[in-house]
Amino acid sequence: MENRTKYRRVLLKLSGESLMGAQGYGIDRDRLDAYASQIKEIVSAGVEVAIVIGGGNIFRGLSGAAKGFDRVMGDQMGMLATVINSLALCSALNGIGQAARVFTAINMFPIGEQYSKWKAIDAMGRGDVSIIAGGTGNPFFTTDTGSALRAVEVEADVMLKGTRVDGIYTADPEKDPTATKFTEITYDEVYNRGLRVMDLTATALCKENHMPIVVFDMDTPGNLAKVIAGEPIGTLVY
Repeated sequence: MENRTKYRRVLLKLSGESLMGAQGYGIDRDRLDAYASQIKEIVSAGVEVAIVIGGGNIFRGLSGAAKGFDRVMGDQMGMLATVINSLALCSALNGIGQAARVFTAINMFPIGEQYSKWKAIDAMGRGDVSIIAGGTGNPFFTTDTGSALRAVEVEADVMLKGTRVDGIYTADPEKDPTATKFTEITYDEVYNRGLRVMDLTATALCKENHMPIVVFDMDTPGNLAKVIAGEPIGTLVY
C-alpha cells in the first residue's frame, strides 16, 4: 500500500454498536483488535488518521431520554461512553505497537488531553493516531455530527464511516432484500430520499465544507486498506 494511497489524512468514524461484535453489549475484544490491526496497516502506509467512535454499545442519550433521563444528562452519559470506547481502542492500538492518543472534547485530564485541532494534527504528523472522544462536547449533537466537525477541523481529505453494511442502499438491506446499493450519491440525494446515512446536521456540515464521505463495511478485514487505496468499495457521498 505504500505510495499507493488515495488519501493523505482521514477521519474514521466507527460505530459503537459494531464494537459489541457477537456478544450484543459492551466491547468485544476480537472486534476491537481487528479494528486496531486495520488502522495500524493504513498508518504504516503513511496515512494520517483521526478517529471518532460512537457510544451506542454502552449508552445512547436519545434512548436514555426516552426512558426518562434528562436529555442533557443523557447526552453527557453518551459522551462518557465514547470516552470509554476511545480508551479501549487506544489501548488496543498501543498493544500492537501503534502509538495513539485520546483527546476529549471537554477537560478530562488525565484520562485524555483536551482536544484542540492543532494538538490532534501535530500528533498525526508524528505518526500517532488521534482518537477524539466526547462528541462535540455539547448535548443535542450526535457523534456523526462530531465526526463531521472534527473531519473539517483537522482538514481531513475524507470522512470514512465504517459500518456493518457495505455502503448506502435504497432501503435497509437487512430488512428489504430488494434494496439496491449506490456506488455514488450526492448529499442532496441523501436528504431528498430520506436515507439514514447520518443525521441531517452532519450531512449539512459535510456538504457546506465539501467534505466527501465514504460509507463502507469496516467489519470485513482489509476493507479499510482498500478504501484508502481508492478501490471502489462502499458508497461515496459528495
